[in-house]
Amino acid sequence: MCKHSSRNILRNLYGNRIALTIIFLSWMYASSLAGENTRAASKTPKLLPARQLFDTSCAACHGLDGRGGERAPDIATRKEVVRLSDTELIHILQAGVPGTGMPGFSSLGTTKLRELARYVRLLQGAQAQISVAGNPQSGRNLFFGAASCSQCHMIKGEGGFIGSDLTNYAQTHPANDIRQIITHPDQFLGPRARITTVKTGDGKQFEGIIRNEDNFSLQLLSVDGTFHFFQKSEVESAEQQLKSLMPLDYSSRLTGQQLNDVISYLISLGQPSSSGTQKPVQDRQRSNKH
Repeated sequence: MCKHSSRNILRNLYGNRIALTIIFLSWMYASSLAGENTRAASKTPKLLPARQLFDTSCAACHGLDGRGGERAPDIATRKEVVRLSDTELIHILQAGVPGTGMPGFSSLGTTKLRELARYVRLLQGAQAQISVAGNPQSGRNLFFGAASCSQCHMIKGEGGFIGSDLTNYAQTHPANDIRQIITHPDQFLGPRARITTVKTGDGKQFEGIIRNEDNFSLQLLSVDGTFHFFQKSEVESAEQQLKSLMPLDYSSRLTGQQLNDVISYLISLGQPSSSGTQKPVQDRQRSNKH
């Protein structure tokens, strides 16, 4: 994403007044999560100076929990902000967003801006850093090679598209969650991630993911990337199965080290590239653990 598009995102957020009617229980849940993240941030000694910076420079508009208010948008949960890379986030903190009430804080200097960006990540739920002892390059080779992840998933425009785009996935999912999804995919099935078997009146059978459906038609995307269009009148049955398109044998097919390599590769996509010897990749792990 270019710098201008990053600015446009926040300009639109500032420009639009947010009017949401929230169900009471949903509000309570969100408030609880916000409280946990704010408390976690204040209890992290290394981030105390950054918290104080946020409190004095940002909280008046964005709120102590980063969830916004009348003067500024939500920077803790809005997907447009969460998906920004660290470099883009730091640039916005440094230069501000022209045409909005968001000033630049270049006077803070690079070190303090990085600490402030890290605190924002903390509020977003990307919490305390832990090491994942994996090799990102080996993980990339597995992703696009032996593990066959790229047959379904895309990274930066490369790979398949029947599965979700994983370019920014690790920025909002900690390593333990990613590991569980890889090794137990059937336990994390959303309604649109389930395999659907479509049988037509002429006896043909198709399997894939439903992409679009209305009262008259159905669109199915099969594993090979082919789109199949059906009129409801020609469909004899369409049954969703409680299984994932992902292989169920990754826990035995990949070693523990190989899993770490793949996870490290996904995490590295949201971090600045560096040359030299590969080091353990830092995972932004949630701090609200018990």
